[in-house]
Amino acid sequence: MEDVKDVYISPLPDSPYVKPFRLNYTQNGKKKNWDLLEVHDSVAIIVFNVTRRRMIFVKQFRPAIYFNSIQPDDRHKPIDTEKYPASLGIALEMCAGIIDKKLSIEEIAKEEVLEECGYDVRLEDLHKITSYRSGVGVQGSLQTFFYCEVTDDMKTEQGGGVDDEIIEVVEMTIPQIEQMINSPGPICSPPSCLFALMWFLHYKADKYRK
Repeated sequence: MEDVKDVYISPLPDSPYVKPFRLNYTQNGKKKNWDLLEVHDSVAIIVFNVTRRRMIFVKQFRPAIYFNSIQPDDRHKPIDTEKYPASLGIALEMCAGIIDKKLSIEEIAKEEVLEECGYDVRLEDLHKITSYRSGVGVQGSLQTFFYCEVTDDMKTEQGGGVDDEIIEVVEMTIPQIEQMINSPGPICSPPSCLFALMWFLHYKADKYRK
């Protein structure tokens, strides 16, 4: 996962995932504009193993986090990966995925749990909690948040993603989650993950504390 090299920055060609554009509008009589990104909506799933009382996370290299760890003066040349090791871009997240198939959001969530975490959950095991807007400064895409409980018997695959994804499955106890939430940071997890953990600690954790 951390074997990253030959890093450099180039212009963005046409992309199936990110489409930059400018929105022009008039607000209170004043002409304005705002630069935005069109991206896919997504799902995110809290996966809690009730057999061993462990939260299931995924860890992966996130280029956006890595890029923002590089000093601006060093971005215009090949990146020195000794000065900026790949570990700077490793994020701990909930299982998640973009909505880019003609499936229901529950079916996409089920698929992501199997591919990333290795658990074969039923559609009825997935409980929709809420939906919210992410990246409201530049994208405002909709993410739908699910919760599911799994057992060791439901682990049918290794997990770790598909195609060229490099994902590590990570487990944490409830005390470890609380320690993470109370960390002074910076925490290399998206706000949606921290929101999900706070939701879990508020609504579910007491049932599984030892």
